[in-house]
Amino acid sequence: MPPSDDLQAVHELHEAYRLITEQLGRAIVGQQQVIEELLIGLFARGHCLLVGVPGLAKTLMIRSLAEALQLEFRRIQFTPDLMPSDITGTEVIQEDKRTGLREFRFMPGPLFGNVILADEINRTPPKTQAALLEAMQEYQVTIGGQRHLLSPPFFVLATQNPIEQEGTYPLPEAQLDRFMFNTFVDYPDEEEEFAIVKRTTADVPVSITPTLSGEKILELQKIVRRVPAADHVVRYALHLVRLTRPHKGQAPDFIRDYVSWGAGPRASQYLILGAKARSVLYGRYAASIDDVRAVAFPVLRHRIMTNFNAEAEGLKPDDLIRRLLHAVPAEGGNEDASVLPAVFKEE
Repeated sequence: MPPSDDLQAVHELHEAYRLITEQLGRAIVGQQQVIEELLIGLFARGHCLLVGVPGLAKTLMIRSLAEALQLEFRRIQFTPDLMPSDITGTEVIQEDKRTGLREFRFMPGPLFGNVILADEINRTPPKTQAALLEAMQEYQVTIGGQRHLLSPPFFVLATQNPIEQEGTYPLPEAQLDRFMFNTFVDYPDEEEEFAIVKRTTADVPVSITPTLSGEKILELQKIVRRVPAADHVVRYALHLVRLTRPHKGQAPDFIRDYVSWGAGPRASQYLILGAKARSVLYGRYAASIDDVRAVAFPVLRHRIMTNFNAEAEGLKPDDLIRRLLHAVPAEGGNEDASVLPAVFKEE
Protein backbone atom coordinates (compact mmCIF):
# COMPACT_ATOMS: atom_id res chain seq x y z
CA MET A 1 0.00 0.00 0.00
CA PRO A 2 1.58 3.33 -1.04
CA PRO A 3 2.02 6.08 1.59
CA SER A 4 -1.01 8.34 2.05
CA ASP A 5 1.11 11.40 1.23
CA ASP A 6 2.04 9.90 -2.12
CA LEU A 7 -1.58 9.05 -2.89
CA GLN A 8 -2.55 12.62 -2.07
CA ALA A 9 0.20 13.92 -4.37
CA VAL A 10 -1.02 11.64 -7.18
CA HIS A 11 -4.51 13.04 -6.75
CA GLU A 12 -3.11 16.59 -6.82
CA LEU A 13 -1.14 15.92 -10.01
CA HIS A 14 -4.15 14.31 -11.68
CA GLU A 15 -6.26 17.35 -10.80
CA ALA A 16 -3.47 19.69 -11.92
CA TYR A 17 -3.33 17.89 -15.28
CA ARG A 18 -7.04 18.53 -15.77
CA LEU A 19 -6.69 22.20 -14.82
CA ILE A 20 -3.61 22.74 -16.99
CA THR A 21 -5.25 21.25 -20.09
CA GLU A 22 -8.30 23.37 -19.37
CA GLN A 23 -6.19 26.53 -19.16
CA LEU A 24 -4.21 25.68 -22.29
CA GLY A 25 -7.50 25.10 -24.11
CA ARG A 26 -8.12 28.85 -23.80
CA ALA A 27 -5.11 29.58 -26.01
CA ILE A 28 -4.59 26.34 -27.99
CA VAL A 29 -7.13 24.50 -30.11
CA GLY A 30 -6.64 20.71 -30.13
CA GLN A 31 -3.12 19.21 -29.83
CA GLN A 32 -4.15 17.22 -26.74
CA GLN A 33 -1.62 14.47 -27.45
CA VAL A 34 1.20 17.00 -27.75
CA ILE A 35 0.22 18.70 -24.49
CA GLU A 36 0.10 15.34 -22.71
CA GLU A 37 3.58 14.41 -23.95
CA LEU A 38 5.00 17.77 -22.87
CA LEU A 39 3.60 17.34 -19.36
CA ILE A 40 4.86 13.77 -19.14
CA GLY A 41 8.32 14.99 -20.13
CA LEU A 42 8.21 17.80 -17.59
CA PHE A 43 7.17 15.64 -14.62
CA ALA A 44 9.64 12.89 -15.62
CA ARG A 45 12.49 15.49 -15.68
CA GLY A 46 13.04 15.00 -19.39
CA HIS A 47 13.34 17.33 -22.36
CA CYS A 48 11.31 17.31 -25.57
CA LEU A 49 12.08 17.85 -29.25
CA LEU A 50 9.04 19.16 -31.13
CA VAL A 51 8.99 18.49 -34.86
CA GLY A 52 6.42 20.24 -37.02
CA VAL A 53 6.00 22.66 -39.90
CA PRO A 54 5.77 26.41 -39.15
CA GLY A 55 2.48 27.91 -38.05
CA LEU A 56 1.25 25.13 -35.75
CA ALA A 57 1.40 27.28 -32.57
CA LYS A 58 4.39 25.49 -31.04
CA THR A 59 5.74 28.71 -29.51
CA LEU A 60 2.32 29.78 -28.23
CA MET A 61 1.78 26.35 -26.70
CA ILE A 62 5.09 26.40 -24.83
CA ARG A 63 4.63 29.98 -23.62
CA SER A 64 1.10 29.19 -22.44
CA LEU A 65 2.37 26.08 -20.65
CA ALA A 66 4.98 28.16 -18.81
CA GLU A 67 2.28 30.62 -17.76
CA ALA A 68 0.00 27.84 -16.51
CA LEU A 69 2.87 26.39 -14.48
CA GLN A 70 4.05 29.76 -13.14
CA LEU A 71 7.53 29.21 -14.57
CA GLU A 72 9.98 31.64 -16.15
CA PHE A 73 9.84 31.32 -19.94
CA ARG A 74 12.83 32.09 -22.18
CA ARG A 75 12.91 31.85 -25.94
CA ILE A 76 16.15 31.44 -27.90
CA GLN A 77 15.96 31.84 -31.66
CA PHE A 78 18.78 29.67 -33.02
CA THR A 79 20.65 31.10 -36.00
CA PRO A 80 23.88 30.12 -37.84
CA ASP A 81 25.83 32.94 -36.14
CA LEU A 82 24.71 32.13 -32.58
CA MET A 83 27.65 31.51 -30.24
CA PRO A 84 27.63 29.40 -27.04
CA SER A 85 28.10 32.51 -24.87
CA ASP A 86 24.94 33.98 -26.43
CA ILE A 87 22.87 31.34 -24.66
CA THR A 88 24.92 30.43 -21.58
CA GLY A 89 26.10 33.93 -20.63
CA THR A 90 29.54 35.45 -20.42
CA GLU A 91 31.96 37.16 -18.06
CA VAL A 92 32.43 40.91 -18.38
CA ILE A 93 34.92 43.22 -16.71
CA GLN A 94 33.43 45.66 -14.25
CA GLU A 95 35.22 48.41 -12.37
CA ASP A 96 34.53 49.27 -8.75
CA LYS A 97 34.21 53.08 -8.77
CA ARG A 98 35.26 53.39 -5.15
CA THR A 99 38.47 51.35 -5.33
CA GLY A 100 39.21 51.41 -9.04
CA LEU A 101 39.64 47.64 -9.03
CA ARG A 102 38.43 45.64 -12.01
CA GLU A 103 37.00 42.15 -11.78
CA PHE A 104 35.14 39.67 -13.90
CA ARG A 105 31.42 39.35 -13.30
CA PHE A 106 29.21 36.64 -14.77
CA MET A 107 26.21 37.85 -16.77
CA PRO A 108 23.68 35.00 -17.12
CA GLY A 109 22.34 34.15 -20.56
CA PRO A 110 18.81 33.11 -21.56
CA LEU A 111 19.42 29.52 -20.43
CA PHE A 112 18.90 30.73 -16.87
CA GLY A 113 15.15 30.20 -16.86
CA ASN A 114 12.75 27.35 -16.22
CA VAL A 115 11.06 26.66 -19.56
CA ILE A 116 13.50 27.17 -22.44
CA LEU A 117 12.24 27.26 -26.03
CA ALA A 118 15.17 26.42 -28.31
CA ASP A 119 13.57 27.49 -31.57
CA GLU A 120 14.93 25.73 -34.69
CA ILE A 121 17.80 24.07 -32.86
CA ASN A 122 19.13 22.59 -36.10
CA ARG A 123 19.93 26.06 -37.47
CA THR A 124 22.87 26.68 -35.15
CA PRO A 125 26.40 25.19 -35.34
CA PRO A 126 27.37 22.09 -33.32
CA LYS A 127 29.37 24.10 -30.75
CA THR A 128 26.26 26.03 -29.68
CA GLN A 129 24.12 22.89 -29.78
CA ALA A 130 26.64 21.20 -27.47
CA ALA A 131 26.44 24.07 -24.98
CA LEU A 132 22.68 23.63 -24.78
CA LEU A 133 22.97 19.87 -24.42
CA GLU A 134 25.45 20.24 -21.52
CA ALA A 135 22.83 22.33 -19.72
CA MET A 136 20.16 19.72 -20.46
CA GLN A 137 22.22 16.84 -19.11
CA GLU A 138 24.17 18.42 -16.27
CA TYR A 139 21.82 21.27 -15.26
CA GLN A 140 24.78 23.62 -15.34
CA VAL A 141 26.89 25.73 -17.69
CA THR A 142 30.65 26.16 -17.59
CA ILE A 143 32.09 29.63 -18.22
CA GLY A 144 35.78 30.39 -17.79
CA GLY A 145 36.30 27.13 -15.94
CA GLN A 146 33.58 27.99 -13.41
CA ARG A 147 30.38 26.00 -13.04
CA HIS A 148 27.09 27.87 -12.79
CA LEU A 149 24.12 25.78 -11.70
CA LEU A 150 20.72 26.20 -13.31
CA SER A 151 17.68 26.61 -11.10
CA PRO A 152 15.21 23.70 -11.22
CA PRO A 153 12.76 22.94 -12.63
CA PHE A 154 14.64 23.19 -15.94
CA PHE A 155 12.79 22.06 -19.05
CA VAL A 156 14.11 22.42 -22.62
CA LEU A 157 11.71 22.31 -25.55
CA ALA A 158 13.56 22.38 -28.87
CA THR A 159 11.81 22.74 -32.22
CA GLN A 160 12.76 21.56 -35.70
CA ASN A 161 11.23 22.19 -39.09
CA PRO A 162 11.09 18.80 -40.88
CA ILE A 163 10.65 20.18 -44.41
CA GLU A 164 13.41 22.77 -44.62
CA GLN A 165 16.90 21.29 -44.31
CA GLU A 166 19.07 23.68 -46.35
CA GLY A 167 21.65 25.53 -44.27
CA THR A 168 20.98 23.44 -41.18
CA TYR A 169 23.12 21.44 -38.77
CA PRO A 170 21.20 18.22 -38.02
CA LEU A 171 21.63 16.95 -34.47
CA PRO A 172 23.85 13.84 -34.31
CA GLU A 173 22.22 10.65 -33.04
CA ALA A 174 24.10 10.85 -29.73
CA GLN A 175 22.68 14.32 -29.10
CA LEU A 176 19.18 13.37 -30.20
CA ASP A 177 19.33 10.61 -27.60
CA ARG A 178 19.49 13.28 -24.87
CA PHE A 179 15.87 14.21 -25.57
CA MET A 180 13.34 12.09 -23.74
CA PHE A 181 10.60 12.63 -26.34
CA ASN A 182 10.49 13.41 -30.03
CA THR A 183 6.99 14.90 -30.25
CA PHE A 184 5.37 15.23 -33.65
CA VAL A 185 3.11 18.29 -34.03
CA ASP A 186 0.64 17.53 -36.82
CA TYR A 187 -1.78 19.69 -38.78
CA PRO A 188 -5.14 20.32 -37.07
CA ASP A 189 -8.22 18.63 -38.44
CA GLU A 190 -10.86 20.68 -40.32
CA GLU A 191 -13.01 21.61 -37.32
CA GLU A 192 -9.97 22.53 -35.23
CA GLU A 193 -8.58 24.70 -38.00
CA PHE A 194 -12.00 26.37 -38.36
CA ALA A 195 -11.93 27.20 -34.63
CA ILE A 196 -8.33 28.45 -34.89
CA VAL A 197 -9.16 30.83 -37.74
CA LYS A 198 -12.23 32.22 -35.94
CA ARG A 199 -10.39 32.69 -32.67
CA THR A 200 -7.20 34.26 -34.05
CA THR A 201 -8.93 36.69 -36.40
CA ALA A 202 -11.16 38.19 -33.69
CA ASP A 203 -10.33 40.55 -30.85
CA VAL A 204 -10.72 37.99 -28.05
CA PRO A 205 -8.29 38.40 -25.11
CA VAL A 206 -6.84 35.18 -23.71
CA SER A 207 -5.67 34.87 -20.12
CA ILE A 208 -3.98 31.86 -18.53
CA THR A 209 -4.51 31.25 -14.82
CA PRO A 210 -1.43 29.78 -13.05
CA THR A 211 -2.09 26.27 -11.74
CA LEU A 212 1.17 25.03 -10.19
CA SER A 213 4.28 26.66 -8.74
CA GLY A 214 7.90 25.69 -9.35
CA GLU A 215 8.23 24.29 -5.82
CA LYS A 216 5.15 22.11 -6.28
CA ILE A 217 6.44 20.83 -9.62
CA LEU A 218 9.69 19.72 -7.95
CA GLU A 219 7.70 17.82 -5.33
CA LEU A 220 5.57 16.11 -7.98
CA GLN A 221 8.68 15.15 -9.98
CA LYS A 222 9.92 13.26 -6.92
CA ILE A 223 6.56 11.48 -6.63
CA VAL A 224 6.85 10.24 -10.22
CA ARG A 225 10.17 8.56 -9.39
CA ARG A 226 8.53 6.76 -6.48
CA VAL A 227 5.70 5.32 -8.57
CA PRO A 228 6.15 1.53 -8.74
CA ALA A 229 6.60 -0.41 -11.98
CA ALA A 230 6.21 -4.17 -11.70
CA ASP A 231 9.00 -6.39 -12.99
CA HIS A 232 6.96 -7.59 -15.96
CA VAL A 233 6.26 -3.97 -16.98
CA VAL A 234 9.97 -3.17 -16.85
CA ARG A 235 10.69 -6.42 -18.74
CA TYR A 236 8.17 -5.44 -21.42
CA ALA A 237 9.82 -2.03 -21.93
CA LEU A 238 13.28 -3.59 -21.93
CA HIS A 239 12.50 -6.17 -24.59
CA LEU A 240 10.55 -3.70 -26.70
CA VAL A 241 13.74 -1.65 -26.94
CA ARG A 242 15.98 -4.69 -27.48
CA LEU A 243 13.83 -5.81 -30.41
CA THR A 244 14.73 -2.60 -32.27
CA ARG A 245 18.38 -3.69 -32.58
CA PRO A 246 18.89 -5.42 -35.93
CA HIS A 247 22.18 -7.07 -35.00
CA LYS A 248 20.72 -9.01 -32.07
CA GLY A 249 19.18 -12.47 -32.32
CA GLN A 250 15.73 -11.43 -31.09
CA ALA A 251 15.11 -8.80 -33.76
CA PRO A 252 12.14 -9.46 -36.08
CA ASP A 253 12.76 -9.73 -39.82
CA PHE A 254 11.31 -6.28 -40.60
CA ILE A 255 13.74 -4.70 -38.11
CA ARG A 256 16.67 -6.49 -39.76
CA ASP A 257 15.47 -5.37 -43.19
CA TYR A 258 14.82 -1.69 -42.47
CA VAL A 259 16.86 -0.60 -39.44
CA SER A 260 20.57 0.18 -39.33
CA TRP A 261 20.78 1.02 -35.61
CA GLY A 262 18.28 0.51 -32.83
CA ALA A 263 17.56 2.23 -29.53
CA GLY A 264 19.99 2.18 -26.61
CA PRO A 265 19.46 1.67 -22.86
CA ARG A 266 18.32 5.27 -22.36
CA ALA A 267 15.18 4.39 -24.33
CA SER A 268 14.28 1.71 -21.77
CA GLN A 269 14.76 4.18 -18.95
CA TYR A 270 12.57 6.79 -20.61
CA LEU A 271 9.86 4.25 -21.44
CA ILE A 272 9.53 3.45 -17.74
CA LEU A 273 9.80 7.06 -16.58
CA GLY A 274 7.27 8.13 -19.19
CA ALA A 275 4.94 5.31 -18.16
CA LYS A 276 5.21 6.33 -14.50
CA ALA A 277 4.49 9.99 -15.26
CA ARG A 278 1.55 9.09 -17.49
CA SER A 279 0.03 6.81 -14.87
CA VAL A 280 0.15 9.64 -12.32
CA LEU A 281 -1.38 12.14 -14.75
CA TYR A 282 -4.28 9.72 -15.12
CA GLY A 283 -4.62 9.32 -11.35
CA ARG A 284 -3.02 5.86 -10.99
CA TYR A 285 -0.18 4.96 -8.62
CA ALA A 286 1.35 2.18 -10.73
CA ALA A 287 2.80 2.10 -14.24
CA SER A 288 1.24 -0.39 -16.65
CA ILE A 289 2.16 -1.97 -19.96
CA ASP A 290 -0.47 0.22 -21.61
CA ASP A 291 1.40 3.28 -20.29
CA VAL A 292 4.62 1.94 -21.81
CA ARG A 293 2.92 1.44 -25.17
CA ALA A 294 1.40 4.93 -25.02
CA VAL A 295 4.83 6.59 -24.81
CA ALA A 296 6.59 4.22 -27.23
CA PHE A 297 6.29 6.49 -30.29
CA PRO A 298 7.81 9.70 -28.82
CA VAL A 299 10.52 7.73 -27.00
CA LEU A 300 11.60 5.51 -29.90
CA ARG A 301 11.04 7.49 -33.11
CA HIS A 302 14.32 9.45 -32.85
CA ARG A 303 16.29 6.44 -31.59
CA ILE A 304 15.60 4.11 -34.52
CA MET A 305 17.85 4.79 -37.50
CA THR A 306 16.29 3.47 -40.72
CA ASN A 307 18.39 2.33 -43.69
CA PHE A 308 18.18 2.79 -47.46
CA ASN A 309 15.69 -0.04 -47.84
CA ALA A 310 13.22 1.77 -45.59
CA GLU A 311 13.79 5.05 -47.42
CA ALA A 312 13.22 3.37 -50.78
CA GLU A 313 9.89 1.97 -49.58
CA GLY A 314 8.85 5.20 -47.85
CA LEU A 315 8.91 3.70 -44.36
CA LYS A 316 9.40 5.98 -41.35
CA PRO A 317 10.38 5.01 -37.79
CA ASP A 318 6.73 5.40 -36.76
CA ASP A 319 5.74 2.69 -39.25
CA LEU A 320 8.26 0.30 -37.74
CA ILE A 321 7.24 1.14 -34.16
CA ARG A 322 3.61 0.46 -35.09
CA ARG A 323 4.56 -2.92 -36.52
CA LEU A 324 6.66 -3.69 -33.47
CA LEU A 325 3.79 -2.90 -31.07
CA HIS A 326 1.50 -5.07 -33.17
CA ALA A 327 4.04 -7.91 -33.12
CA VAL A 328 4.47 -7.63 -29.34
CA PRO A 329 0.97 -7.05 -27.97
CA ALA A 330 0.18 -6.44 -24.30
CA GLU A 331 -1.49 -9.81 -23.94
CA GLY A 332 -3.00 -10.60 -20.58
CA GLY A 333 -2.74 -7.03 -19.30
CA ASN A 334 -0.47 -6.58 -16.29
CA GLU A 335 -1.47 -9.59 -14.22
CA ASP A 336 1.47 -11.90 -14.55
CA ALA A 337 4.76 -11.99 -16.45
CA SER A 338 3.98 -15.57 -17.53
CA VAL A 339 1.34 -14.31 -19.98
CA LEU A 340 3.80 -12.22 -22.00
CA PRO A 341 4.57 -13.37 -25.54
CA ALA A 342 7.16 -16.07 -26.10
CA VAL A 343 9.53 -13.52 -27.63
CA PHE A 344 10.28 -12.41 -24.06
CA LYS A 345 12.38 -15.45 -23.28
CA GLU A 346 15.80 -14.72 -21.91
CA GLU A 347 18.68 -14.94 -24.35
